[in-house]
Amino acid sequence: MTSTLSTRLRAAASAAILALIAGQAGAQSGAPAPAVTVAPAEMTAVRETAGFTGRAVADQSVDIRARVIGFLEEMNFREGAEVKAGDTLYKIEDADYRAAVAAIEGSIQAAQASLDLARLEEDRKSQLVARDAVAQNELDMATAAVGEASGQLAQLNASLDQAKLQLSYTEITAPFDGFVDLSAFDVGALVSPESGPLTTLTKLDPIYVTFSVASALVLDYQARTAAGEATEIGAVRLTLANGAEFPESGTLDFISPTVQQGTDTVTVRATFPNPDGLLRDSALVKVTLEGEEAQEQLTVPSQAVQRDQAGAFVLVVDAESKVELRRVETGAAQLGRIVIGLGLEAGENVIVDGINKVRPGITVDAATGQAG
Repeated sequence: MTSTLSTRLRAAASAAILALIAGQAGAQSGAPAPAVTVAPAEMTAVRETAGFTGRAVADQSVDIRARVIGFLEEMNFREGAEVKAGDTLYKIEDADYRAAVAAIEGSIQAAQASLDLARLEEDRKSQLVARDAVAQNELDMATAAVGEASGQLAQLNASLDQAKLQLSYTEITAPFDGFVDLSAFDVGALVSPESGPLTTLTKLDPIYVTFSVASALVLDYQARTAAGEATEIGAVRLTLANGAEFPESGTLDFISPTVQQGTDTVTVRATFPNPDGLLRDSALVKVTLEGEEAQEQLTVPSQAVQRDQAGAFVLVVDAESKVELRRVETGAAQLGRIVIGLGLEAGENVIVDGINKVRPGITVDAATGQAG
C-alpha cells in the first residue's frame, strides 16, 4: 500500500511540473517579440586608415655654448620665448678682448712703418748698387730686412683676425629661428667653453614625427598598392596626448631603407607645419595615415559591432525576423561606421538598437533605423 501511495505521489508531482512548463511555454508564446532597430550593411566611400604611435622630433635643436672665457654681462631673452636668427642671446664682458684688438692694431701700425722704412732702404741700396757705389751684399741685407718686416706684419694681421674673432664670440647670437630653453647660468656667472650648454635653442616649425611600422605591414601595403587594392598615402594626421586633433596635416618625407633587427620594424617620418609651436619636441602622439582616395567598402554603424573574448560580432536579423550571431572581421572606423572585411554581405540587416534585449535564435520585431 505504501508503494502504491508513493507511485501516486510521484505521478502527481510529474503532472504538476508538466503543467507548470506548459503554462510557462504558453505565456512565452503569447509574449510580444522584442522590438529592435536594424540598419543594413552598405557599401560606402571610405578612406583607408592606419594608426601608429609616434614621437615629435624638432627640425633643429642645438646647445648654445660659450666659445671664450668671461663673465656674463647680459641675457637678452625670456626663457621659453621665441627668438629670431641673429638675435643676441648672451653678452660676455669684452673689455679684455677689445684691449687685445687695440694692442695688436697698434703693433700693426709700428710694423707697417718698419716695413715702409725697410722698403725705402732697399730701394736706396738698389740704386747705389747700380752705380757700383756699394757692394751687392748690402742690397741683399736690405732685401732680407724687407722680407722680415713683411712677415712680422703678416703675423700681426693674422693675430688681429684671431683677436677680432675672439671678440665676436663675446656676443652669442641665435643661429636660427626657434624657442630658447631655461638658462643654465645667470648674469655675472663666469663661463667658458668648458662650462657646458648655456641654454638650448629648438626650431619647431616645421616639425617631424617619426614612428615605426612593422615590416610585414609595409610589404603588405606595397603589394596591395601594386595590385590596385589600396591607394597611395594622402594626408597624415595627428592626435595629441590630450585627445585633441592637431590642426595641421602632414606628409611622409622619409621611409628608412633598413629594418630594425630587434623589432623588425621600419622607421617612417612625416613633416608637419607647426606655426604656433603647439607640437613640442619629443611629444608622444598618435599618427593616422589616410589613403589618398576613398574606396567603396562594406560598412555598418559602429554601434552594431560588439566584442567578447572570441572577438567582434554583430547580430543579424534574417528575412524571418530571427536573430543570428555573426562573427565578423572589422577594419577602420570612420564617420560613425566600421568597415567589415569578412562575415557580412551588403544588404543584410544588423541590430543597432535593442541589442541587450535579444539573444541568438529568437524572433524580434525589427524596424529599420538610420544607417549611421
